[in-house]
Amino acid sequence: MKNVLKPCLYGLGATLLLTQCNPQKTEESNESETMVVEDAKTPTLTMVWETPDSLITCESILYDPYTGKIYVSNIEGTPTDKDGKGSISIIDKNGTIVTQDWVTGLNAPKGMAISDGKLYVTDIDQLVEIDIESATISNKYPVEGAEFLNDVAQYEGKIYFSGMNKGLLHVLDGGTVTTISEGNASLNGIAIDSNGTIYGLDGSGLKRFLPDGSSEIINGTVTGGDGLIILGEGNYVASRWVGEIYFVSGDGETLLLDTKDIESNTADIGFIPEENLILVPTFFKNKVVAYKLDY
Repeated sequence: MKNVLKPCLYGLGATLLLTQCNPQKTEESNESETMVVEDAKTPTLTMVWETPDSLITCESILYDPYTGKIYVSNIEGTPTDKDGKGSISIIDKNGTIVTQDWVTGLNAPKGMAISDGKLYVTDIDQLVEIDIESATISNKYPVEGAEFLNDVAQYEGKIYFSGMNKGLLHVLDGGTVTTISEGNASLNGIAIDSNGTIYGLDGSGLKRFLPDGSSEIINGTVTGGDGLIILGEGNYVASRWVGEIYFVSGDGETLLLDTKDIESNTADIGFIPEENLILVPTFFKNKVVAYKLDY
């Protein structure tokens, strides 16, 4: 509510004094309060920087808030070939490539997560564990029947990852991989909030997983999503590989970015929360592009 002030005139001898006073509500007065309504801000993305185009077939981005490093998974070959061409690079928050070939010898690395000094990355049909300090592969966890493992998220030492072709959600817990949800067609991007609730993007849209492995749809418009960011307070950012990024909230969805016309993909996006930067791996364009999110 906002009070409306009007100038009032009072006679003081031959002098008029101009002042302001609160409106007087009398039987003759028809004063009323005026409601001030602010227009809702439309979420936007503004490009800030981009890396050189030497991150070959970059698929996923992971920002480490403890070190400021940004990890980039590069497929280099094809998404399903076991050709040993895949790698992980490190860039900084200004888009400079710090280490091009930090870890090599992977096949088609995709989603990543960090837990207890280890970087976990999916690699077609296995989850690969990399010791960050030594930059060496310390373990591999094969997943029987897997064909296209994709995104990764962690919570309290447990590593969750999606099996896209089979529509499965897996977890690595205590060295053992189990399946905790089935029937999620084309499940790709996953993220976990501060309470441990898992969210995912699949053919039905943005969904929230329940403790029994079932799920409920939050947004049924942004289907077939790739990367997922939880902003909090019911707000999300989701990418589609074809070149689209959406802001999703309880009010619906807003298209933030569309790069289909220049054939620039928007794969498994990352996020720097303290700078509100969305980090976009462009896949075949071979570079990472950073955009400032305003919402």
